[in-house]
Amino acid sequence: MPSHYLGIDVGTGSARAGVFDAEGTLLASAKRDIALFIEPGEIAEQSSQDIWRAVCASVREAVAKSGLGPRDIAGIGFDATCSLVLVGQGGTPLPVGRSGDSQRNIIVWMDHRALDQARRINAGKYAVLDYVGGTISPEMETPKLLWLKENLPESFAAAEHFFDLTDYLTWRATGSLARSICTLTCKWTYLGHERRWDEQYFRAIGLGALADEGFTRIGTEIVEGGTALADGLTEAAAAELGLLPGTAVAAGLIDAHAGGVGTIGSKGSVGTLQSRMAYVFGTSACTMASTSEPAFVPGVWGPYFSSMVPGLWLNEGGQSAAGAAIEHLVGFHPASAEAAAQAGAQGISLAAWLGQQATVGSADLSSAARLAEGLHVVPEFLGNRSPFADPQAKGLIAGLGMDNSLDSLVALYVAGLCGLGYGVRQILAAMAGKGVVIDTIVVSGGAAQSELVRQLLADTTGVTVAASTSPEPVLLGSAMLGAVAAGRYLDVIQAMTAMSRMGGIYRPAGGDLGQRHDKRFAAFELLQQAGRAIRE
Repeated sequence: MPSHYLGIDVGTGSARAGVFDAEGTLLASAKRDIALFIEPGEIAEQSSQDIWRAVCASVREAVAKSGLGPRDIAGIGFDATCSLVLVGQGGTPLPVGRSGDSQRNIIVWMDHRALDQARRINAGKYAVLDYVGGTISPEMETPKLLWLKENLPESFAAAEHFFDLTDYLTWRATGSLARSICTLTCKWTYLGHERRWDEQYFRAIGLGALADEGFTRIGTEIVEGGTALADGLTEAAAAELGLLPGTAVAAGLIDAHAGGVGTIGSKGSVGTLQSRMAYVFGTSACTMASTSEPAFVPGVWGPYFSSMVPGLWLNEGGQSAAGAAIEHLVGFHPASAEAAAQAGAQGISLAAWLGQQATVGSADLSSAARLAEGLHVVPEFLGNRSPFADPQAKGLIAGLGMDNSLDSLVALYVAGLCGLGYGVRQILAAMAGKGVVIDTIVVSGGAAQSELVRQLLADTTGVTVAASTSPEPVLLGSAMLGAVAAGRYLDVIQAMTAMSRMGGIYRPAGGDLGQRHDKRFAAFELLQQAGRAIRE
């Protein structure tokens, strides 16, 4: 009997696949880069064809590296960024931008072209907005759909289906038009707790055409993550992936939510399912907390029902730029090219090299924060997603001098990490104000692999940080979905408990360092407020 599971993750820059056994052990993984088309005006587009090719190549390589064969794979789970995909008749890609290139048929999650549409929607104060933290983001799909209708009416009219990227991938794999309750509830204003679309909302904002059609182009069959779809892999998809037709395929999740599933149910000594917050730290950062009752937290998305853990409500926060913000920040510094060359010579990333330098001269990981003394960063280069829901916010730096040395670059890097942590601290405070108390942050994502990042996150937030033992917790979360779809586990919660375990625990610094972070946090908020006042 097949007893291994594939997790497939499509992020902003790459597609990855991992092969896991029933206990959650990673046997092998592989990845392929995917194209990202950036244009002025915060435009970001991708190609579904390019992404599917990358998925297929990653799966073939991962299975081959694992030493297994197609018959050993019992189930597949997908996750992806919450990007909008347009396909026409027969799956033909349709252009989503003014380039007219039909291969560029995806509006990427980070694209902010729909700022005006989001502003107009928010002005209506519709009831559905209560379930997105009170304010809809231009990163969500109804503002983007409205932008398409107003700016590219030909593509809007010709679209046979509008998909979230995860749902596109499961459709491509199985032919099923079922959508995940995760994608539709979190990004499309589907009311998961009532199992319905709000027809009045769509008509009021100018998308009545979708209501007239009975919402067939955006989804009428909505299922929970882990639900087995159709008859599994189609023959065509199986041939492209190098797997067997009929292999079970699960309804998927947004990538950050897969990271949540892969971490917050871990066996461990700190926190519980409802006192832990998942923090998925990659190009962007997402925070996710589950509750048994809905919590309405202004500026924090949700509450979403059953969109990550079935039967529980979810509050989702985070920032649109996290790892990307740090990369952008250090790129300003005159010494960044020299540092990148040294990092390249060692075969590591610039961020990893900077992290090494920060710890070399420090007594311990927490003490690295002293390097940023007098230097303060609000890294909101792509707006503030939570808790202020302010897409117009910009990055701010205070305390820069004339020092162009590598040491000053390291200090800027540490200050940027602290700034990200203080942003998380604001999210925790907003949730605590509505009764959602978090005692443990469980980290995942590429940027969270660093022990320095984990310790500084604990220190800046004042909350214990834990890490998964899995080297690929996002892929693991998707593999759990595949295990549920294949019948190995009864539900997602059972799979979470069986397949994930906690590793390192990072406690917040106390004493003098704790007090320094309190003062730095006050400075962070003062700088943030000053930036908002200047802009207004």
